[in-house]
Amino acid sequence: MKKLILSLFLVISFTFSFAQKANVSKAKNKALMESPDFMGAREAIKLALEDSTTKNDANTFYVAGLIGYKENEAMYQKALLNMPFDADVKGQAILESYAYFKDANKLDLLPDANGKVKPKFTKDIKTKLKDYYSVQQNLISYGAYLFEKKDYEKAIEAFEVFLEIPKLPIMNNEIPTNDSTYNMIKYYTAIAATNAKKHDKAIGLYVDLKDDKYETMAVYQLLYEEYVTEKDTVNYVKTLKEGFEKFPSEPWFLQNLINYFIYSAKSAEALVYLNTAIEREPTMAQYRYVKGNLDESLGNLNDARVSFDKAIELEPTMADSYAGIGRLYYNKAVKMVDDANNIKDVKLYNAELKKAESVFKESVPFFKKAAEIKPTEIEYKKTLKTLYYRLKMDTDFEAISKEIDAM
Repeated sequence: MKKLILSLFLVISFTFSFAQKANVSKAKNKALMESPDFMGAREAIKLALEDSTTKNDANTFYVAGLIGYKENEAMYQKALLNMPFDADVKGQAILESYAYFKDANKLDLLPDANGKVKPKFTKDIKTKLKDYYSVQQNLISYGAYLFEKKDYEKAIEAFEVFLEIPKLPIMNNEIPTNDSTYNMIKYYTAIAATNAKKHDKAIGLYVDLKDDKYETMAVYQLLYEEYVTEKDTVNYVKTLKEGFEKFPSEPWFLQNLINYFIYSAKSAEALVYLNTAIEREPTMAQYRYVKGNLDESLGNLNDARVSFDKAIELEPTMADSYAGIGRLYYNKAVKMVDDANNIKDVKLYNAELKKAESVFKESVPFFKKAAEIKPTEIEYKKTLKTLYYRLKMDTDFEAISKEIDAM
């Protein structure tokens, strides 16, 4: 009786195991048909993936990966023929098959009962994963599609698969990770992480990118923004200093450094830093302009004027420096008006207002020059509009108003 039960159990087990292997074959056939049935293939392979007799078989996972691979391939052929296709289905097929192929490769490299490793699928899996990496219409296009849709989390997923493939043991370091395409995808993965508010991930990617010679200046700027978001003062100051050393002719880093020093009540340190920069790059007009702004904020108005004049000498078309001088006159006149408001004597009050009016007039040519150099800058025009109104320059006021309305 026991022998009969055991025999019956073995028959049932063999039959069920055979059935699951048949499902694997069924799934493969459905995927490889001339008119593939990908839904049917997935239904068949799902049973094999869940059953104990086949769920640890490399062939099961290989076929599971093959289904997505063939579906993506079918969509790719449609794309080549300019036929409509579902980009989401195509992309998800890639990601699905990638995960299955990785599992298949792990199982394929396990030793057999005799302790020997005899891979059956590794070579083919390697070729297919290289296709996912090298053919732009695969992972790159899918990630870009998701990025454009602002589905940043899924874009990260697609881009990270692209970034991972060259690092897989199966690739044997055959795919370089220091070329422009690889770094471009890493860059956009970082931007997607920023947009998805995954700041730790973004920071890690930007740090990796700093020395990859891809959009290096933008990388430093974006890394700084991430540290600001995370309120990591130590690292954002460090990043600004590194950026300034690497790009001494780019004023963005210096300006943000100085802003940090000023808002941290470290104006003296800001001046020291700026003076050092000017000593190193004495012909850099932008540094003189920044120094003019800093001197102005510290109340050193004469020094500010000297700096703005020097900036214009070095770069005669620097609109901001002309506007800086105009601002010095404008603010001086505003203060004169404020002081006059405290005078009780009407005659003296009117005399002081007249003096202030003459100072307002002195600012006009500088804002006009700035607006001529940079006609798209609306703030210059708005200041001129205010001046014309105050000075009762009606014709000029009407003309500038029309310019502003047209912008």
